[in-house]
Amino acid sequence: MKKLILSLALMVSSFTAIGADMSHGANNFYKSDKVTEQKVTFKNQYQMNVAGNLYLPKNTNPNTKSPAIIVGHPMGAVKEQSSNLYAQKLAEQGFVTLSLDLSFWGESEGLPRNAVAPDIYAEDFSAAVDFLGTRAFVDRNRIGVIGICGSGSFVISAAKIDPRMKAIATVSMYDMGSANRNALNHSQTLAQRKQIIAAAAEQRYVEFTGGVMQYTGGTVLELTADTHPIQREFYDFYRTPRGEFTPAGASAQTTTRPTLTSNIKFMNFYPFNDIDTISPRPMLFITGAEAHSREFSEAAYGLAGQPKELVKIPGAGHVDLYDRVELIPFEKLTRFFRENLQ
Repeated sequence: MKKLILSLALMVSSFTAIGADMSHGANNFYKSDKVTEQKVTFKNQYQMNVAGNLYLPKNTNPNTKSPAIIVGHPMGAVKEQSSNLYAQKLAEQGFVTLSLDLSFWGESEGLPRNAVAPDIYAEDFSAAVDFLGTRAFVDRNRIGVIGICGSGSFVISAAKIDPRMKAIATVSMYDMGSANRNALNHSQTLAQRKQIIAAAAEQRYVEFTGGVMQYTGGTVLELTADTHPIQREFYDFYRTPRGEFTPAGASAQTTTRPTLTSNIKFMNFYPFNDIDTISPRPMLFITGAEAHSREFSEAAYGLAGQPKELVKIPGAGHVDLYDRVELIPFEKLTRFFRENLQ
């Protein structure tokens, strides 16, 4: 028995001390020597400051109007996690790119921090079009968008009512509405959903009367023998040097975690409704063949109008496409935007 207890203790210890998996060229904090980076801010329609990183190829002709691409980060993340990497890699291919922090996250404005507001998230992408489309070096008729993870559903929501987004791509997309209503593979019952809604509603009383704000979901702070494989996948990115980043004013206890009372706003979020109205603007859905989130890209692809394409990356899981440059199909993304931002 003592040997068994010792063995379990060592197992748990190895889980909590696990190092970052840097295989397949994981390079979240990539810094390109072929582009210039400039921090920018711009107002959305709610007069909130949205922060972003603007990338220009070093060989950009200032007298030429270039195509541009907006890149949105995973839900609960910030631009320093995944989106800066994508933005730099595509800027190397000749695009002006902009990675942004969604409102309430990172360096963008919004209180309380980590609030869920799907309509405002979608507005941030339109505000990014406003910003880029008024730059002298950007062709406002050639602006595309990429949404990674949860931002995939936000760019779809935005593109449905903003025809200035000429080409739309998603990577490892989560439908944040369905994920919260139904959970993965529709594994959550209506009764369970109602329990979550009721708990959030009761918490509003607590916070309205000055009580402590509560957070929900997000990535666990440590691994145990019982940690779910999907949580392990996120942990390896968000809680190790591979992708860990804590913005100013935040803490490890709050990064990736939405507020409990606002998270139920996702229950009313249906980004795939009327997705076919984006047509004839092209859509590209990229997902890992082994991704636990693959169902969302497949569902969106099935509902979207033409032209559309679904690309499944062999051997890739959900988080793999955040930063593993040997798996991320940058050539495919480059070709998609070159062909459709002409």
